[in-house]
Amino acid sequence: QVQVVESGGGLVQAGGSLRLSCKASGRTSSYYAMGWFRQAPGKEREFVAAMWNSERTYYTDSVKGRFTISRDNVKNTVSLQMNSLKPEDTADYYCAAQGKVRLGLISSPSLYDYWGQGTQVTVSS
Repeated sequence: QVQVVESGGGLVQAGGSLRLSCKASGRTSSYYAMGWFRQAPGKEREFVAAMWNSERTYYTDSVKGRFTISRDNVKNTVSLQMNSLKPEDTADYYCAAQGKVRLGLISSPSLYDYWGQGTQVTVSS
């Protein structure tokens, strides 16, 4: 059974940094895409960043230059280093992993099979 567990959320002042980590267990082979989404109160879940099991990275425009995604395909972990945080980054952050081969945009939630429970990030002004 696959389990996806995030860690690293918390409260930080604007301009500060946080690092989110995620481990997807229950599978011996690596996942295809792994990424991060976020959902602010009253808003839709949105794409933040993702990687295929190569090194190519994808980011939503609002976090480019501030966030960095990385992954370890052997350990099936993915991390999100978040710098220069802004109050508008406040949200629940979810880790996602694609386990089945399918066509789709890496930024689309429908690409992913497994989701974590989310970790809260709050950025105060």
